[in-house]
Formats: sequence, C-alpha cells, structure tokens
Amino acid sequence: QVQLVESGGGLVQAGGSLRLSCTASRSIFSFNRMGWYRQTPGKQRELVAIITSGGSTNYADSVKGRFTISRDNAERKVYLQMSSLKPEDTDVYYCYAERVGYGPVWGQGTQVTVSS
Repeated sequence: QVQLVESGGGLVQAGGSLRLSCTASRSIFSFNRMGWYRQTPGKQRELVAIITSGGSTNYADSVKGRFTISRDNAERKVYLQMSSLKPEDTDVYYCYAERVGYGPVWGQGTQVTVSS
C-alpha cells in the first residue's frame, strides 16, 4: 500500500502564494488520478484539483485561474501551486490518489491558513 505525505502548508496573507507537495512512498505511475481535496472541520471534503496519468486536469470553479496542479512521476510527487490566495481558501488540504479497480488513498493533510 502506498502512503502519501503532504507538505508546504502554512500561514500566508491574502494575495500570497503557497506550493503544496505530495510525496508518495512508492511509484505513482499506476495511479490514474491524483489530486487535492480540502476540508473545513465539520464540513464535507471537496475537490480542488485532479490530474490524470495522461496529464489532463480538472479544477473546482472557485480555484480556476489561481491554482495549478502538476505531477512528476519520476520524483513520485504531485504539486498544487496556489496563487492569489483568499481567506476562503483556508482549509486542511489532502492529497488523493486513485487506481482503477482500487479504492482511494489519502494523505494525512496539511493546513493552509490565509489571513485577511
């Protein structure tokens, strides 16, 4: 079983930028979809961005034009570049991986806090 570890979260002022990283313990070549979700305590986890093994991407409407997802299979990493951050982006961000025929794998989460 692969483990996913997020890093790069922190405190940033509105309008600033952060880059989140997700590092897998094993090869990510077989994961058809990888991405990022976020969750406010007490609320449902929501999709932020996904990227397929072929490089196709999909973003939540709220982050389009501000966030960019990418993956580096050789480095076993998925990134989320976040720019023009808003206070409403404050959340715990979770790395996600899915392989066809298997259930999803989740990271432990990293906190992103955007101050006004």
